[in-house]
Amino acid sequence: MISQSSIEQVFETARVEEVIGDFVQLKKSGSNYKGLSPFSDERSPSFMVSPVKQIWKDFSTGKGGTSVSFLMEHEHFTYPEAIKYLAKKYNIEIEETVQSDEQKQQANEKESLYLVSEFANTYFKNILHKTGQGKSIGLSYFKERGFTEDTIKQFDLGYSLNEWQAFTDEALKKGYNIDYLAKSGLTIVKGEKRFDRFKGRVMFPIKSMSGRVLGFGGRILIADKKAAKYVNSPESDIYHKSNVLYGIYQAKQAIAKEDNCYLVEGYTDVIQFHQAGITNVVSSSGTALTPQQIRLINRLTNNITVLFDGDAAGMRASIRGIDLILEQGMNVRVCGFPEGEDPDSFAKQNTLEELTHYLESNSKDFIQFKASILFEDTKNDPIKKAETVKDIIQSISKIPDPIKREIYIQECSRIMDISEQVLFTSLAQLGQKNKEQKSKDKPKAFEVIKPKASVKKVDVQYLLERKLIESLLLYGNKVEDFEDLIMKENEKGDIVLEPVIQQAKVFEKIFLDLQEDEMEFSNSHFKTIYYTVIDALNQNPDFELKTFINTIDYDMAYEISNILMEDERYTLDDWERMNIIPKKKQDGIAQLVSETILTLRCFLIDQKILEFQKETLQNKTQTNRNILEEVKEYSGLKMLLSRKLNRAL
Repeated sequence: MISQSSIEQVFETARVEEVIGDFVQLKKSGSNYKGLSPFSDERSPSFMVSPVKQIWKDFSTGKGGTSVSFLMEHEHFTYPEAIKYLAKKYNIEIEETVQSDEQKQQANEKESLYLVSEFANTYFKNILHKTGQGKSIGLSYFKERGFTEDTIKQFDLGYSLNEWQAFTDEALKKGYNIDYLAKSGLTIVKGEKRFDRFKGRVMFPIKSMSGRVLGFGGRILIADKKAAKYVNSPESDIYHKSNVLYGIYQAKQAIAKEDNCYLVEGYTDVIQFHQAGITNVVSSSGTALTPQQIRLINRLTNNITVLFDGDAAGMRASIRGIDLILEQGMNVRVCGFPEGEDPDSFAKQNTLEELTHYLESNSKDFIQFKASILFEDTKNDPIKKAETVKDIIQSISKIPDPIKREIYIQECSRIMDISEQVLFTSLAQLGQKNKEQKSKDKPKAFEVIKPKASVKKVDVQYLLERKLIESLLLYGNKVEDFEDLIMKENEKGDIVLEPVIQQAKVFEKIFLDLQEDEMEFSNSHFKTIYYTVIDALNQNPDFELKTFINTIDYDMAYEISNILMEDERYTLDDWERMNIIPKKKQDGIAQLVSETILTLRCFLIDQKILEFQKETLQNKTQTNRNILEEVKEYSGLKMLLSRKLNRAL
């Protein structure tokens, strides 16, 4: 268990915009930050971060909370893991008691796989640096590749002994469960026999964006025709090849800073580029590029530069990946290397200045690259040229932005020496064909469709209770002048309403008014939050929202973040740029609170009158007169409230 004092120190130090900024590219938007949701596939930002409130909200999925809850949602950390991660990030030393055997057994399967992977990572590093076989074979290989000691340590490179079960025996000796060793793929179990999957290989740990070890890649060093050159960990609960990019942990900050990501094919390509000084580079780890991997990059930048080997196979692989990147709405450039060279060898042979200059000079827009490659094959063959043009138009059709499509059509016209009109016609025909394909399952124009579900009724009481909770959280300790109308008898003996100004704290006004009318929150979550907040405001004159959120449980913090961030929606649409200036709540706190309470009163009166009407219908011969009297009194009270609100109800 982590001590409470350590948890409090972590919460006080951590900044939500800094924590989330490691995973999501954030841009300033007024007093907040916004970015693309890391939890859904979107092209318009719906993810908001509030530095003032120290909370976040994802409007596309409804998720929200504190920096800790973000790590729990995004990285699937447990609560203690999230605290430890933040402590490490901010160099905070945490006090922790030793876990019991029972607590270890209660850890979920994912956590067990993470623990096994972390142990394996440490084990392989120790073998590389501290054993004779590791030094003479593994370390020698890395140094032959030109990797320095610092680079080897930066990427946690290791070595697995060329023995059938050296790793497995050590893991079992340390108390790790054979089931998790098998599920992680580190150990192959066949009946009673157990083998190390990565026997005699140099090891490349594959990490998540937060730095957790998900799996491994292993390269064999001996000539064995029966054995694969590279072996990766199999799919598991924590490792999904299509969702992972090698080097993303080391590259994420550089990618966001440079606003560009270099995409290569292999592990050593990434490492060699880092060592050369270019750190915004990741690898698809030898697998075909996937939409999930592209979206992972899209969280950090909208620009990808694909680097490929200087051979025909490398070119073809790059062409296949281009359309996939374009479909995700990203900008893509392509850069090849001289024949016989790959990113690894080229980076090794050139200085940082030479490498940077080469990349800048030879990175082509995708259409220039594709046209130059395909055009070379067409020569003077008009049929092949026509096919090439169709291929390029097919790629352009993948681009979701119409302005970009038009610019690329113009570029294609210039390169291929074909009129823009013909290209636009081809693009339109292709678009129409795709549209017809998509519309097969859609209803025809003007066809009347019976709605599948009725329109959801607005829960007025829920919204009003939510607004009161929001006012308590944001302005609870503020002192405001509240105008109230009290009934008085004038000189003629008539009852009139006279305005009276009373000064009070917002939380006192809300609490006393609700208590006076004996109003209770109908929503159980709001009711719990209400009494928790009232108690905190009553006991602490220096109540701070950030401190309060960090002291409550996860579920309540999640609910509160949803309430507080709901009104930030309009900043995502940039209303102010369109001269729509919403009135700020802080400009009229007293009026906001008073009107919310009065409207809630009126709503509850309506509910009471409906109850009386139902009772009258059910009991036609009993106590009708008394019921009608009560209805009359409530109706009179509602009229009084309407005069206070200055509107008809």
